[in-house]
Amino acid sequence: MRKLFVLLALCLTCTGSLFAQQSLTGAWKSVSGDVTSVLLITPTWYTITNYKDKEFLGSFGGTYKANKGQDATIDIVYNTENSSQIGQSSTVAVSIQNGLLYTTSPGGSPQEWRQIDNSTGPLVGNWRISSREQNGKMNNMPLAARRTLKILTGTRFQWIAINIETGEFFGSGGGTYTFENGTYTEKIEFFSRDNSRVGAVLSFKGKVAGNDWDHSGLSSKGEPIHEIWSKTE
Repeated sequence: MRKLFVLLALCLTCTGSLFAQQSLTGAWKSVSGDVTSVLLITPTWYTITNYKDKEFLGSFGGTYKANKGQDATIDIVYNTENSSQIGQSSTVAVSIQNGLLYTTSPGGSPQEWRQIDNSTGPLVGNWRISSREQNGKMNNMPLAARRTLKILTGTRFQWIAINIETGEFFGSGGGTYTFENGTYTEKIEFFSRDNSRVGAVLSFKGKVAGNDWDHSGLSSKGEPIHEIWSKTE
C-alpha cells in the first residue's frame, strides 16, 4: 500500500500545467498480474482501490489541490491498510505520454495507467447521503464526521463509509454503472464487507434535481432503500 500511495500521489500532480492539456478527471486502470488497480479522480477527490477476482485488497483516498506548475498537494483521508498515513500530505510530479499516465515511485519502475472514462455525465462528482427513508418518513442526516461518500466518474462508482476526522473505515464497494432514462444500474466489482456480492447487478430509480440525487430500489441484501444523495465539493 505504501508503494501505491506514492504512485497515486505522483499521478495526481499533473493537474498543474498538464491539466490544461489533458484532463485527469475520470477513471484510470492499471493491471499487474492478477491485481487490478482503479484510480478515480474528480475535481477535488481521488480514490485508488486494489482487488483481484472476488477479493478486495485495499483502498485509500482523499482530497487534492493543484498547485502552480506541474505538481499538486494530496491529503490522505482514509487508508484501509496503513492508518498511520491518514492525515499525511505530499507534493510530487509525473508525466503523460501518448495519452497514457506513467508514474514512478522513488527507486521503482514506471507504472502505466490507461484512462477508461473521461468523467462526463450528470452523476459525475462527489456525493454524500443526506437523507434516508425510515418507517415511511425521510429523515435528514446532518453533516458529521462519520459519513458515507460516493465518488462517480463517467462510468465508475465507489462508495466509502468513513470517519473523515479519524480515518476510521467502515466499508467500501464499487464497480461500473449506467444512468439512463431514470434508471441507475451498477455492477459490483469489489465489496469490502462481502466478496460474494461481486458480480451482482443492482438497478435503482434515479432522479437528479440540482445538487440532489433521489435514489430508490433494493440494496445488495435485497432490502428496500430510499435515499437522497447531495453533491459536495
